[in-house]
Amino acid sequence: MRAVVYDRYGPADVLHIAEVPRPTPKPDEVLIKVHAAAVTRADGETRSANRRSGRVVSTISRLVFGFRTPRQPILGKDFSGEVAEAGSEVAQFKVGDQVFGSTGFRFGAHAEYLTVKAARYVATMPKGASFVEAAAVTDGGIYALTPLRGAHIKKGQKVLVYGASGAIGTSGVQLARHFGAEVTAVCQTRHFDLMKSLGADHLIDYTLEDFTKNGELYDVIFDAVGKHSFRRCEGSLKQGGTYLPTDKFENVVLALRPLPRDGKTVKFLVAAQRDDVQFLKGLIEAGEFRPVIDRTYAFEDVVEAARYVDTEQKVGNVILNIA
Repeated sequence: MRAVVYDRYGPADVLHIAEVPRPTPKPDEVLIKVHAAAVTRADGETRSANRRSGRVVSTISRLVFGFRTPRQPILGKDFSGEVAEAGSEVAQFKVGDQVFGSTGFRFGAHAEYLTVKAARYVATMPKGASFVEAAAVTDGGIYALTPLRGAHIKKGQKVLVYGASGAIGTSGVQLARHFGAEVTAVCQTRHFDLMKSLGADHLIDYTLEDFTKNGELYDVIFDAVGKHSFRRCEGSLKQGGTYLPTDKFENVVLALRPLPRDGKTVKFLVAAQRDDVQFLKGLIEAGEFRPVIDRTYAFEDVVEAARYVDTEQKVGNVILNIA
């Protein structure tokens, strides 16, 4: 089968298409013929060994994914496709089922075939969704759902989503709204109409206004792009408020130690639940969630797609058409 591979860490140019062996499903796995897959920030950071995050984080990244060369040469977490083969222990899926989901940091989705555990983060596709739309659900959906659900948002609470126009941010605005929050979206003015359509109540252009200096207080601040810090946001949190980061090692440390400052907390939550994909599917079918897609690329144009994602200017998701 064909797959996008990389055999050394670096920029998008290290990616290339090669012939690799087709995987064989284990008894508890399904083999999926991949139709579409997302190209994400996580792919880019892993491909570059997290160089932008500093030497310590880069070293940790290499210890996890391969010190000198990548241990898993195929990137891609979020996919949609069709079940081509089911393991002997699989009861919930059959050959021909159209499915979508995420492999997490096992990656492997930028290929014509992929194996995933049937009991993990995979579900049949939402009714009426295309393969491209389904592949755009889980990257932002899961990364936003995990922290926002962990914040135990109550109806009427004020939630600010910083970096609201990205894959995680567009999902975060919709999920915060689903949980009953009054949502403030921080992005550029050109994305305000999109934010309104996703349910944002208030809008701030970060190039014109610093939300940390406008005097407003929030119950939850969700940094969907890893650009802020608890120290900067602390003054904008209400007493007992929660800061939700998606990046930076310092936030892991802050989340592990007590912060005796008006009961304010940092919660760094990344562990998804097994029903997350099914939960997102339910919201889509109920009309409460939709994946936002910026661009789609042909499989052969993966380098161009990765370069675009690396600009950090994408709106929502970037998708590879594989099948």
